[in-house]
Amino acid sequence: MKKHYKSIECRDGFTMSVQASKTNYNSPRNDSGPYVSAEVGFPSSYDFYLHEYAEDPDNPTETVYGWVPAHVIRMCIDAHGGMVGGELPEFTKEAWGGDVAS
Repeated sequence: MKKHYKSIECRDGFTMSVQASKTNYNSPRNDSGPYVSAEVGFPSSYDFYLHEYAEDPDNPTETVYGWVPAHVIRMCIDAHGGMVGGELPEFTKEAWGGDVAS
């Protein structure tokens, strides 16, 4: 069954939705994971790390970002001071560390 993960909140106030399931833009495309990439949606502001994955790069806070590698999500969170709230899908250890291609 598809799980809806609570939006990520970072120390500096940045927020974003990070979702993974058989109906989201992630890999593998299933409801159980662990994942190597996930769908990011509707960040509260422009983010350098996410930009290249934007479905609509001209509207960075009102779009989704498909197949974002786990390590890119980690770098985004780190750049905003770390995660203080929300939840992430389960990623493989290798993908979170940037050791595998998505």
